This record gives sequence, C-alpha cells and structure tokens, in this order.
Amino acid sequence: MKTFLALSRSTHGLLDVAMPGFAALLWLGGFPEWKVLVLALATAVAGYTAIYALNDLVGVKADREKFAAAGPNAGYSVEASALRYPVARNLLSLRSGIAWFAFWYALALAGAWLLNPPLVIVVLAAAVLEAAYCLLLKVSCWRTLVSGLVKSAGPVAAVYVVVPDPHLPHLALMVAWLVLWEIGGQNIPADWNDIEEDRRVGARTIPLVYGTRVAGALVLASLVLCVAVGALLPQVSPLALGWPWQVASVTAGMLLLVLPGVRLFLSHEGRRAARLFDLASLYPLVMLALVTAFVLLR
Repeated sequence: MKTFLALSRSTHGLLDVAMPGFAALLWLGGFPEWKVLVLALATAVAGYTAIYALNDLVGVKADREKFAAAGPNAGYSVEASALRYPVARNLLSLRSGIAWFAFWYALALAGAWLLNPPLVIVVLAAAVLEAAYCLLLKVSCWRTLVSGLVKSAGPVAAVYVVVPDPHLPHLALMVAWLVLWEIGGQNIPADWNDIEEDRRVGARTIPLVYGTRVAGALVLASLVLCVAVGALLPQVSPLALGWPWQVASVTAGMLLLVLPGVRLFLSHEGRRAARLFDLASLYPLVMLALVTAFVLLR
C-alpha cells in the first residue's frame, strides 16, 4: 500500500485537498449539509489521488531517463519518500499503477456526478490538462501555466458544489490567485529542485531555459501578486471578513510564500527552492484553518 500511496504522493495530495475545502467555505460562508460535506471530501480525495498518479504514469518514460544514473533528488520534505516515482523505478508495475489510477478516477467521476453532474466536465478536464502538462516536458517551459489550471480544478469544482451558479468574474479572481500560488510556490520551485535530472533528459523548464536568476524573479513576482490578489478574495464571500481576515491572510502569505520567495531570489540556492515548496504546500491548510475559524466565530 505504501508504494501505491507514493505513486499518488499522498502527503502532498492531502495537503492540496485543503484548498477545495477553503474555496467551499469561503463561497458558501458556512458548512454545507453533512451528506454533501462527506461526499465532497471523498470525491476530492479520490480526485487528487488519481491525478497525482496520472502525473507519474504519463511521465514514466521521462522519469526513467532521469533516474537511469541515480535515484531521485532527496528534494523537499513534503515528497521525500524513498518510494517516490515507484513505476519509473520498477517498484510498482505499470499495470498496477494504471489500475490504481482507474479505481480512484472512477470514484472521482461518480462523486462529481452525484454532487453536480456538470462537475464531471471539470474532472475530465483536470485529467486532460495533467496529461498535457506531462507531455509538454520537453516542449515548452510555459507548461507551468497548465499546471496552475490543474491545481485550480479542485477548488473550482468545490465552488460549483456549494454555489451552482457562481459569479464568473469572482471565479476568475480565485483561479488567478490559485495559478499564481501554484507557479510561484510549487511548480517553479519543484523544477528548480529537479534541475540536474531535468537537464539530463532535455527538459524545458523555466530554471533551465531562463536560468535561476529569472526563475527567482518570476517566483517572487508570482508570490507577491498571489498575496495581493488574495487580499481581494473577501468580495467573493458572504462572510463579513473585514480587517481581521486581511491581517491574518496577508500574514500567512508573507510567512509561507513571500519571505521564502525573497530568500530564494537572493540566494539562488536549490535548498531554498525546496524549502519554499514545503512552506507553500502548507498554505492551503492554513487558509482552510483561517476561514473555518471565521465561519465558527461569525
């Protein structure tokens, strides 16, 4: 079972599940019915489990090239399991990995249908975008934008669970915030951490194509914009959040995103990229905790 969970990067996936929870509470302003809550949570877990597995399955050929000479980089603590990339390293058969993905993806599709049938489109789109992201590894470094859209799929689906007809400009605002968080806090730092492995296979990532100086500037700019856009999120919520929310959310963004981004920009050290990735991975959980506190105290 540990090998299957490593295929789905379970620790990272569970942290990411917090973001749909945050989106749902923010847009609804309270907790949904417990039946909806349980089904939505199960669907989110199934979806993230499937999509992370799909990443390794579609990218298995490139991953095998990367690790032909040595194992994967020790990397960031969120994904530091010795069992990472189990299919590429022949710790798990490709057939077993596909079966694992198919099982969880089927559950995600079924849950989406039960929650709100149009959500099936979001689940299908997430898989297509994730596959495209993997296939663009040697084609374009701007696949990072695709990664941002993949990470937005879960929170967008959560919004449609609790608000069937959301205000589209507000939804676009949330997506922009999510894309900036993913690019600056997750995608570029992860590519930075894997820069030597990616160089061996001819990958086109922002740190390789533009160098670490430009990558650091893009990371910092994305994270500053993420915190700035996040300050506008209260307008999508029926909650009266006010200045206490602004102080708490901006503080969280500064500590988990901007300050680690500044350190990376100034040092250009791979270990700083790994540290930023770890802290940014906690951002959804912190934001969920904040909005939950405001819901309970309203």
